[in-house]
Order: sequence, then structure tokens, then C-alpha cells
Amino acid sequence: MRSLEKYGLGNADAHWNLSGEELQRITLDLGMGVETSEGTLAINTGKFTGRSPKDRFLVRDDYTRDLVWWGRINKPISTEHFQALHKEVINYLSDKTVYVRDAAVCADPRYQMNVRVITEYPWSNFFIKNMFLRLSEEELANFEEEWLVLCAPGYQPENPEEFGIIAGNFSILNFTEKVALVGGSAYTGEMKKGIFSALNLILPTEKNVLPMHCSANVGQDGDTAIFFGLSGTGKTTLSADPDRKLIGDDEHGWTADNQIFNFEGGCYAKVIDLTEESEPDIYRAIKPGALLENVVFKPGTGEVDFFDSSITQNTRVSYPIEHIDNIQVPSRAGNPRNIFFLTCDAFGVLPPVSKLTPGQAAYHFISGYTAKVAGTEAGINEPVPSFSACFGEPFMPLHPTIYAEMLSDKMKESGARVWLINTGWSGGPYGVGSRIKLKYTRAMISAILNDELDNVEYQAHPIFGLHMPKYCPGVPTEMLDPMNTWLQKGAYISKAIQLAHSFHLNFDKFAREASQEIINGGPLIDSHHELEDHI
Repeated sequence: MRSLEKYGLGNADAHWNLSGEELQRITLDLGMGVETSEGTLAINTGKFTGRSPKDRFLVRDDYTRDLVWWGRINKPISTEHFQALHKEVINYLSDKTVYVRDAAVCADPRYQMNVRVITEYPWSNFFIKNMFLRLSEEELANFEEEWLVLCAPGYQPENPEEFGIIAGNFSILNFTEKVALVGGSAYTGEMKKGIFSALNLILPTEKNVLPMHCSANVGQDGDTAIFFGLSGTGKTTLSADPDRKLIGDDEHGWTADNQIFNFEGGCYAKVIDLTEESEPDIYRAIKPGALLENVVFKPGTGEVDFFDSSITQNTRVSYPIEHIDNIQVPSRAGNPRNIFFLTCDAFGVLPPVSKLTPGQAAYHFISGYTAKVAGTEAGINEPVPSFSACFGEPFMPLHPTIYAEMLSDKMKESGARVWLINTGWSGGPYGVGSRIKLKYTRAMISAILNDELDNVEYQAHPIFGLHMPKYCPGVPTEMLDPMNTWLQKGAYISKAIQLAHSFHLNFDKFAREASQEIINGGPLIDSHHELEDHI
């Protein structure tokens, strides 16, 4: 007989591994959600419509003390504070109805990790059903968890500082006890990113697997491509290809024997401004079995207004990966042949496509650059550089150079090629130039995947050292060197120096741990005199 007694929840009314239909019905009966006109469940996550990075903590103990890169991203909490808070959460849940989900992460059986998730809300459990790997009846019958997730959005400590936390909401990982606590926030992404943050430490240190915040697809000949990129760079759009099967859209591992595998069993996509024309796969995946978050309905209807951001810009949908037609089953494939780093450079400086050396790849991986565009956040009136190490800094417990050196080593071993793709501006910065057309970006990706850039001539960018092709099928030749697209070459030089300087300033905090090869992969020039010598 199944019991939660070993967790101190013996008196809780537990519902185990309910179907999506049952969880949807319970959510509706409790008045915690509504159905769209097409039967999809929509819920509101309340105060928190996104993750709260400042309230994320890792227990600092003998296991983590010398492994974790402690600081602004990875904040420590003591074992004593964790245990006190853990007890509080257990007491809070002990007399409630709870929903238990037995699931797994990592689609490669060699690395699969069983996770038991106990949630206060039925729709939180629905999210986990969609996002983690769903198990067979036989697997469920013999299930033993390796990690436990406790999710109690309704719990908030009266005096957070007594528990070593900042506010009433928290997301905490304890690697020794293998427990993830989420409290005070109903944003479902906290659970997903908590377990993936755990994998981002466990896989490289214990399994020699590189964890990656990326999407991935595979061609008919078995050639795998992976796409790194921050929000707004086109990661989801460019990895969705009718001629290639989707492996996954967010988190993957790269094994020592050059296999790529998906961490999860679903997709968690932004739906702001969604149309069937712009994102057909995501649009068509929103059907019964999916879970919409923080969307707004058109007045008097059950139809979602995807253009309404009055609750949040971060409107989302989670759905099982099977809601996508063209997927790889199981969610794993062989050695990656091409790796794409996507950036939306609103300064109009970086070339639309360039090939990277291993040192440059590691440098740009550590940097994780894109740009925030004017108008996206209050107070931003012109483009602002944005850096997120490894294209996923908030989820990386180890020093970024560890992941970067693993990537560089795997590139060399596998012969994988790394490309920097700028999906941002050309002909000038935001407000002057124009956004690079999606059809040109798709043409660049296709040319690379079809090996059409293997035998063309390249030239080195004088500031960033990136290798720019002089020809690419389907792309105007004058676009390939960004300086050619600016009316005033002096203005381009000035803006390029400004961006190069931002890269250098950002990289300073990593330089001490980086190899000379990685350091040499950065911008070649950081002063006007040096640049003039190269032009």
C-alpha cells in the first residue's frame, strides 16, 4: 500500500498519479482554473508569474561546499535552516489534500533519475505530468524515488529571516538529502528548474555528462543539431523544422560517448503574441492535455487573447512532447554535428552567421550574450547588453568554465562545428537598422545543415575574430559582413568597440578560472588604436 508516512505526511489525503483529465476536473471543481472553448485548462499562478532568482538557495554542506560556484546566482543556506523549513512545509501539508506524481527525468536510461513530486495544488501536478518523463504501469509499480520535490505555494513563513531566506517564497535544493523545496510561489517553472539545476551539478561531476540549456533536433540522416539561446533569440522557432525531428526544446545532456538526450517529456513555451503562422507547432499543441498559464480571454468568450500581456509578458503553456507531430522517439540521438549559439544583437555589430574556433566557442558559451531592446523593460531606452553564462546562468551550480571546457573538449572529440547566429539587427542598431529577416536566418541554418558553407571562403571579423563566410546561399552577400551594411563605417567601429568592451567587462569575473585558449577566444580589440591597425 502506498503511503507518505516516511515523509511525515501520513495524515495527508494523497491522490497518486492521477490522469490529466482527473487533475483538470479537480482543478475546475475547486475553482482554481477555467477551460478554453477548445477544452484546454487555463490557470493563474498568482503573485509570481515567473521564477524568483533572488529566492533560490542551495544547502551548503560537505557535498556542495567545494563544488558550487557560490555568489549572486548560487546563494547558500545552512543545513539547520533547511531542516527547519523542511519541517515547516511538512507540517503545513500534513493535514491537506496533496497530489503525488511519480515521474523521471533524462531520456537516456543510463542516466534516468526518478523523481517523486508532492504538490499542494492539482494543477501543479498536471504541470509535472506534462513536463517530466511519464512512466509505464510496471515502472510505477516498482518506483523508488531518487529525488523528492515538495511544492507548497500556500505556505509562507511569518519570519523568513529565521530560516535564512529573504522573503516568504523560496526554492531550495539539498543535494545530500536529495530534496527540493518550493514554497510561497505557485509558478510551476520553479519545480522544473529546481530539478534541472540539480542535474546541472550531478551530471558533470558524477556522470561525465555535459548538461545544456538548449533545444535539439535530428535530420533524416541522423545528424543532430543543438541550439543555445536566451529568450527572444529564436531557439524554439529555429529548432522547429518540418524536415527534422524535434528531440527537445529546453534541456539536454551530452554523454561521454557522444549521445544527446532530452531531460524532459514535454515543452514549456511562451505564448505571448502567439499565432498559428508564427509558431504552428506550439499553436497546435494547445489542446486538451496542455496547461495554459496566466493568459487572458477575449471578453465574453472562451478564446485566449495571446496578445494580451496585462497579467504578464511571460504567458506560458506546458504540454507533453507528443503534442508535437514531428518528434524523435525516444528523445535522444547521436553525436551533434552542428551547434548554434543564437544571439539577438540589437547593436547591429555581430555578423549574421560566423564559424567559431573551440576557444571562441567556449568564450561565447561562457558569455551567453544577447541584448535587451528598448521598450522591453521600464527605463530601457536604447539596447542594453545582456549576458547569461552558458545560456542558462540561473540554473548552473558549477563555475561556468567547467561547462565551457567540457563543451570545448566534446567539440574537439566529436568534430562538431559551432556557429554564432545573430537574429538581431543589421545596417545599424535598433531604431536605425532593421531586424534580420527570418527567411535569411533560416537560409543560413539550412546552408550549414546541408554542408553548403564547408567550401566557401571566410574572413575574420577585425574586432571579434569571428570567421564570416563570404557567400551563403539565399542570403544577400553584402549582409554577411555587418560593416558593409552600415552607411557610416566610423559609427560601426564605435559601436563595435562599445560592444567588445562590454564583453571584456563581463568576462572579467570568469578570467581567473579560464584557460588561455578560452581567453583568446574573446574580442581581439578593446581600444580605438588597435582597431584602426586592423581595418
